[in-house]
Amino acid sequence: MKVSAFTFIRNAIKYDYPVVESISSILPLCDECVVAVGKSDDNTRQLVESINSDKLKIIDTIWDDSLRESGKVLAEETNKAYKAISPNSDWAFYIQADEIVHEKYYSNIRLAMQQYLNDINVDGLLFGYKHFYGSYDYIGESNRWYRNEIRIIRNNSNFYSYGDAQGFRKYNNQKLNVKKIDAKIYHYGWVKHPKYQQAKHNDFNKLWHDDNWINQNIAKREEFDYNNIDSLAIFEDTHPKVMQDRISKANWQFDYDLTYNNYTLKEKIQRFIEKIFGFRIGEYKNYRLLK
Repeated sequence: MKVSAFTFIRNAIKYDYPVVESISSILPLCDECVVAVGKSDDNTRQLVESINSDKLKIIDTIWDDSLRESGKVLAEETNKAYKAISPNSDWAFYIQADEIVHEKYYSNIRLAMQQYLNDINVDGLLFGYKHFYGSYDYIGESNRWYRNEIRIIRNNSNFYSYGDAQGFRKYNNQKLNVKKIDAKIYHYGWVKHPKYQQAKHNDFNKLWHDDNWINQNIAKREEFDYNNIDSLAIFEDTHPKVMQDRISKANWQFDYDLTYNNYTLKEKIQRFIEKIFGFRIGEYKNYRLLK
């Protein structure tokens, strides 16, 4: 069984992405890791090169910044990396630059890839998610956060990154058939100094909206306001080992009143139903879950 990992990145230093930690967390699970490095305003390529692994395969790309609709450019960059993996790889493990694989899940992931290797009905593997917000101590718990997403797919020329690169589809826009596995992705996209978070917030909205929308909807401020959130919970587990150094250097403070939530009556009813029956009303699922 051969496994390729793939990801993309641009301006990792400018926006303080944990891309080194992200790639490092996936290297033990793969035979190669393709990184599409977009032309950047900083030393992102050198940062990726600093990982210094013979599994690393860097391809240089240029983002089409004219694609200011639905985050399409993110899917294009994902596809560039996916198409560059070895043709004889069985599985392709996708990870975004703010996502980390906790080492405690390594054995489960390896077992799942081996278990479904020869099951042609399985197009990919579905991971659960933990979304950190504001600081490394809090996780999002409301319905605004997606619970699951595909992160391992077969090496298949008919598969492609879909939408804004959150998931995948196959020919004729069909959803992939997936198996849910006992592993989670730790998403740190909403944890960084408020200055970097605001800079990312300003620029990344340009991948979805035109200048008029940006001017009308994005507040002009120096630092991101983390307090504008519906509900959080304390994270009581351990972070991945590759994140320990970054966490120890965190240089901002975010405190949240756990007794507060900003749910509407509709959201309260939805959460009650989910708690009792495990079913989330209106949940977006970009996949077909196999029994």
